[in-house]
Amino acid sequence: MTSARPSSRRSTDQAWLITGPLALFAVVCSVALALVSDPSLGNPVLTLTLLVVMVAAVSQVLHFVIRRQGLTFTINELPLVLAFFWLPPLTVVALSVAAVLVVQFRRRTPPTKLWFNVAKAGASVSLAGLVLVALPPLEGVGPHTWLSLFGAVSVHTLASLAAVGGVISLMHGWQAGREVIRTAGPPLLTSGINVVMGLVVLIAIETTWWALVLIVVLAFAVVLVYRSYAQFFRQHRTLGDMYELTRAMTASGQDGTLIDVLLARIRKLMQAEYATLWLPAQGRHSEVMLTARVDTPGLLDVAPTPVVVREEARRERRTLAWGARLDGDDRLGAALRGSGVKDVITVPLRSGQAVIGTLEVVNRLSDAGHFTPDDIPVFETVAAHAAVALENSRLVDRLRHDAYHDGLTKLPNRRRIAEALGEAVRIRAPGEVVAVLLFDVDGLRQVNESLGHAAGDKVLAEVAERLRASAPSSALVGRLGGDEFLLTLRVESADAALELATRLREQIRDEMVFEPLTLDVDTAVGVAVHPDHGSDAATLLQRVELAATAAKSMPGSIQLFSPALESRSLRRLGIAGDLRQALNEGGVEVYFQPKVTLRDRRLVGVECLARWEHPAHGSVTPEDFVAVAEHTGQLGRLTELVLREGLRRSRDWTHAEQPLSVAVNLSARTLTDRHFPDQVRELLDEYGVPPQRLTFEIKETGVLDGTDRPIPTLRRLRDLGVRLSVDDFGTGSFSLAYLRRLPVHEVKVDRSFVQGMATDPGDLAIVNAVVTLSQQFGLAVVAEGVESELTLELLQDIGCDIGQGFLFSRPLPYERLEAWFGAQAEVESLPSADVRRLRVVP
Repeated sequence: MTSARPSSRRSTDQAWLITGPLALFAVVCSVALALVSDPSLGNPVLTLTLLVVMVAAVSQVLHFVIRRQGLTFTINELPLVLAFFWLPPLTVVALSVAAVLVVQFRRRTPPTKLWFNVAKAGASVSLAGLVLVALPPLEGVGPHTWLSLFGAVSVHTLASLAAVGGVISLMHGWQAGREVIRTAGPPLLTSGINVVMGLVVLIAIETTWWALVLIVVLAFAVVLVYRSYAQFFRQHRTLGDMYELTRAMTASGQDGTLIDVLLARIRKLMQAEYATLWLPAQGRHSEVMLTARVDTPGLLDVAPTPVVVREEARRERRTLAWGARLDGDDRLGAALRGSGVKDVITVPLRSGQAVIGTLEVVNRLSDAGHFTPDDIPVFETVAAHAAVALENSRLVDRLRHDAYHDGLTKLPNRRRIAEALGEAVRIRAPGEVVAVLLFDVDGLRQVNESLGHAAGDKVLAEVAERLRASAPSSALVGRLGGDEFLLTLRVESADAALELATRLREQIRDEMVFEPLTLDVDTAVGVAVHPDHGSDAATLLQRVELAATAAKSMPGSIQLFSPALESRSLRRLGIAGDLRQALNEGGVEVYFQPKVTLRDRRLVGVECLARWEHPAHGSVTPEDFVAVAEHTGQLGRLTELVLREGLRRSRDWTHAEQPLSVAVNLSARTLTDRHFPDQVRELLDEYGVPPQRLTFEIKETGVLDGTDRPIPTLRRLRDLGVRLSVDDFGTGSFSLAYLRRLPVHEVKVDRSFVQGMATDPGDLAIVNAVVTLSQQFGLAVVAEGVESELTLELLQDIGCDIGQGFLFSRPLPYERLEAWFGAQAEVESLPSADVRRLRVVP
């Protein structure tokens, strides 16, 4: 868009640099004619008649608009041929100047152009007279006379064309003057035809004066035919221009250049100096006011008419027009007075019943041209097409915006982020990397399930607003989908990206109030950088999601991508297809890890653990294949396999004096299966195992997920007589008092605290608190990860009941478990029975 600036055109006052020399040249030539030719006036009646004919001929103008200047070519060559034949040359000069003066005064031509036209007529006709005088005298109407008159009038035409080209070059530059010369062919041809017609008329009149009757009739017929043809031609040209305008608007509506094409073509179609589009602010669309001006590249952000004109057209919902040939409102004329506007048409743009703006054209090109009433319906038709095109363009913009933005948060979506990230990685900046930060909102599922999706949407909108407010101005913030937000920008290094991730996570981490609840908003952040972690957008997005997934299970919740994350992910993907086969063919085994009393080291039960030895990948960790089972729908089968094996071994346990209790791990997803308690009851009945021998261990994050969804399943399992245990206790974010609400019997202290008891007073204090409070609630306590005698002694001192760990035994196959149990060295006699006391076997 071009800002308002002074036009490159020179002032019209500089036309005097051409007018002055032309006038001087006309005077010199006229004096020379007076000296070398007959200075008499000629026949007065004939002179007056030819003056009338010249005025009529000059009045019939053919307009050719080149840039701002309108070129006018008349048929005055015809009366000029007759005048040069019948009147003295000096009289012809006077008649020509007088005819131009009459016509120009009647048109109210501005003085600068009036005197230029007068000087041009005087100079060109006087020069033609000198040429005619220099040739042999005219005798009769033979070929000699034809050639002399044709030469003289041709000199007149060429001199006029040179004068026009000179003044246009002076005002618009040599390119415009060259354009005049380039378009001079049709006017010269027309001039030659006019001379020939003049010679024919001259021959006819010289033969008999009765030929005037036929000539007058023919002239009237030609005028009627010309007007009909001119009207048809204008209509045909207008229809063609409107068709081209419609095609151009359709083609440009998809690429954002509609307004440029629209205004440029409307200005050209209406032959106007200015074409202005005004669209007031509406919804998310800001105000638009752009103007196309002749000779000015680009668009201006100003308009030649006062704003009151556009506002009145919009308010009254009708077309406003004002000009010399238009019936205008006096108020409109008063508003335009002094603005330099000679005529204007302003049309409201309608979309249905609403007026969305205005379209206006100002100043018909050339000082002699004006808008007419016939132009109004044409312009209204153009405005109707323009309104449809603008509304379609806005619709396309809205659809494009919606396609690239998230509807809830109004942030760029995955598609827009991928495109922007692709553009960023293609531009290498020395000393900088492209950082990609993925923020995963924790606990959104629990919010949706507890408070409804409306509350979840509010959480997402608030996180988006906080992230947008906290992010640097150079960053692009978007929503990938679900509970994931992404930020990308250029930073100095991967360390700077991690520092930024830490700072942003803390800034957006704050309480969020939902009556009557207050929620803590937290996020896990994955970080990847280009070029270290990927050379394209797709790879970076994939790897930052892997990093965010890993961050969920790490202290600090911020993870920089490393190749190990991708290797693990690819490995999980590779074993997904083999897990089903392993479950079908017995490739998954069940191992048993003993649980013993810490005081006397008596066996009280075993934990059943799934193990899988992959033929190609070797030993697969439970974390990997359990995650694969959850995502591939195999979790139910895996849980049933472990449960069946545990119940079968408990039933077949040969040491009747020491019944074997079994513990099976449950996923949080299993607790949402309402059919699972019925399945457990059927399996207990099938294997004949008392319910109190079966314990289900559920991780703390699965039991206490912030909702009451697991509670019904837990209660049904408790009602069956099954024992329930909270596994990995202490790794979550809830209080011990919450245990009072749960139907559980046992708490297992996480191994990370147990293993640190001997060296970290904080871990010792945590374990002590868990043991003390659990016992007060009537819950048994199991310490995981007992691996040293010092840890065992500390647990005994604080009163912990049961332990399991490598100090007693690693997970064992069932046959080795029996061997381990049989390798007891001591038998302790109790009043009720002989009980074996286990010795430590690593």
